[in-house]
Amino acid sequence: MTLTFDHIAVSARTLQEGVDWVEHSLGVKMAGGGAHPLMATHNRLLGLGDLYLEVIAVDPAGAAPSHPRWFDLDRFSGPPRVTNWVMRTDDMTAALAASPKGCGAPLSLARGDYRWQMAVPRDGILPYDGAFPALIQWQTPLHPTQSLPDCGVRLASLTIEHPQTAELQAALALHDPRIILVQGAQKALTATFQTPHGERILR
Repeated sequence: MTLTFDHIAVSARTLQEGVDWVEHSLGVKMAGGGAHPLMATHNRLLGLGDLYLEVIAVDPAGAAPSHPRWFDLDRFSGPPRVTNWVMRTDDMTAALAASPKGCGAPLSLARGDYRWQMAVPRDGILPYDGAFPALIQWQTPLHPTQSLPDCGVRLASLTIEHPQTAELQAALALHDPRIILVQGAQKALTATFQTPHGERILR
């Protein structure tokens, strides 16, 4: 079983608000994305080479689900911000067994040519106040990074602040040098990017 950094999620009250914020902050245009009927959410994407950035929001055109939405979107408020990150696994069962309780149960999802499983917590909130990554297993060779245009933006680092840094570090067993854990009073994520316009930060 392997775990690989897959993507970063920016939550927003509306998809347009989130897209406008990311495009203005990074100086590039987002592309791709679509709707997730099972969660009544929709998204837009930005390729980052081996990763991608996702802006996600509640889809007002979707039927409200009977279960909590992923990324705790039912309780989201305030301006757009980086709220979550996602790790890709080649064995969802083993990844969940090795992860803290509360990472959720795998749901099978599809959009266009993409097929994947996503572990979604019963209450929509990932462990460590959402600082622990969501787990995804892509079930086809196709991955969003392969179809997104290269706009020259790369992730330099994702800094995760949390009061329980030591416990989070032990639970994660990180190997990607871009992921940095620091002690903080509360959970906060800061993503630093290298762009054609210089260094830019989303938090």
